[in-house]
Amino acid sequence: MARTGRKLWRVWVVGVALAASGAASAADAELLNASYDVARDFYRDLNPAFIAQYRADTGKAITIDQSHGGSSKQARAVVDGLEADVVTMNNPLDIDQVAKAGLIAPAWAGRLPNASAPSWSPILFLVRKGNPKKIKDWGDLVRPGVAVILPNPKTSGNGRYSYLAGWEWAKRANGGNDAAGEAYVRKLFANVPVLDTGGRGASTTFTQRGIGDVLLTFENEIALLRAELGASDYEVVVPSLTVRADNPVAVVDKVAAKHGTTALATAYLKYHYTPAAQEIFAKNYLRPVDDAVLQRHGTTFPKLNTFRVDAAFGSWPEAQKKHFADGGVFDRIYTAR
Repeated sequence: MARTGRKLWRVWVVGVALAASGAASAADAELLNASYDVARDFYRDLNPAFIAQYRADTGKAITIDQSHGGSSKQARAVVDGLEADVVTMNNPLDIDQVAKAGLIAPAWAGRLPNASAPSWSPILFLVRKGNPKKIKDWGDLVRPGVAVILPNPKTSGNGRYSYLAGWEWAKRANGGNDAAGEAYVRKLFANVPVLDTGGRGASTTFTQRGIGDVLLTFENEIALLRAELGASDYEVVVPSLTVRADNPVAVVDKVAAKHGTTALATAYLKYHYTPAAQEIFAKNYLRPVDDAVLQRHGTTFPKLNTFRVDAAFGSWPEAQKKHFADGGVFDRIYTAR
């Protein structure tokens, strides 16, 4: 299947052209999923399961490629010509960006349950063995001498969630005062030595380059890092308040129609809600939206005090305009460092 723009972005594809029949050339159809940075491991598990199920149901062999990067960077890539059939992001704002470009129907969030978000994950803290800086909550991140690692909020949903969670914590701690929120994030980013473009890059900076005292990232990324690198070398800190990051999905309507993959892309996203896929979410430390599956994994996921961005900041578009658009609060506080 010829794909305009695919070759330009092929370097981002980390999926291995998984096909139930083995050879990609023998596939009846091909999908490209443009996804956020730290979803790589999840899709390594989910894609083969869907391919096998789809072949059992239809007799057809398919291929699924993955493109990964910072969530906002991925959305921009799709707008600029990356011919993804589906997008699976870590915040709705990035899918809205693709919709505004005319590639996705504006009402995309109403197509699937839970505003088209089949999983979610909170922002937690990862510290080094023994927690040498004694980090327990958001207030500790702005102490002198504490180096905080998180990705750039301009290019990463992960970074935006961390920024907004810190702002909301400080605001609530000071009687609902927005000025306290701004003062807090100003101090927070003064303690950030490196701004990677995506969550996986931030994880690499913290774990492989050894930079920083604490990493702010999604719960599933923390769990996978500890499993890969050794749980005894790192400790998890659950803050007193954190943000719920729902992970929305959508068919890229214009691209899928061009490729003739609309039905397949829709089936792929609906599969995310099946009990089998919800189990795969839980296995990869993403919180499933199926309550029965979540309860079966109750020991994996600690109880949290969370908020949603829409509830605390009016809406994602409002938060984007105020905080992350060019000339917004983040630009003001970061350029003033």
